[in-house]
Amino acid sequence: MTLYDIPLRTLTGEPTSLAAYKGRAVLVVNVASKCGLTPQYEGLERLQQTYGDRGLTVVGVPCNQFAGQEPGSAEEIETFCSTTYGVSFPLLEKSEVNGENRHPLYTALTARADAAGEAGDVQWNFEKFLISPDGEVVDRIRPRTDPEAPEVIAAIEAQLPA
Repeated sequence: MTLYDIPLRTLTGEPTSLAAYKGRAVLVVNVASKCGLTPQYEGLERLQQTYGDRGLTVVGVPCNQFAGQEPGSAEEIETFCSTTYGVSFPLLEKSEVNGENRHPLYTALTARADAAGEAGDVQWNFEKFLISPDGEVVDRIRPRTDPEAPEVIAAIEAQLPA
């Protein structure tokens, strides 16, 4: 099974998968509306606006596992993201990223080690996983790293389709 085969649901409950983004670089980020890192939505949206036409799709995965910082319903999350940060990138249904109910997508993503060589559980909201256009997890960026940090931009640019 590849990342493209894992069944997903949109924030509104429609079936989808990462196969919809085959041939594109994808940045998957577990997001939350009431976190100290929530302003990263601004940078994520700028990445989508800057690189979307060049083959990047940011995908947000709301998660309420870290101090209950994403308590809202799908409608509340959508309204918050669109009105507060102008989010235009796709959001998936609220999912668990750690533990026994971890979504299969995150089972696959968390096998990837970060720059320090550490794999395993997501540390906090706004952990980022970069997927190549051919569906391989190529980078794992920890939560406190700004989405527009030079090393993130360089990693994204290296994965943009030719």
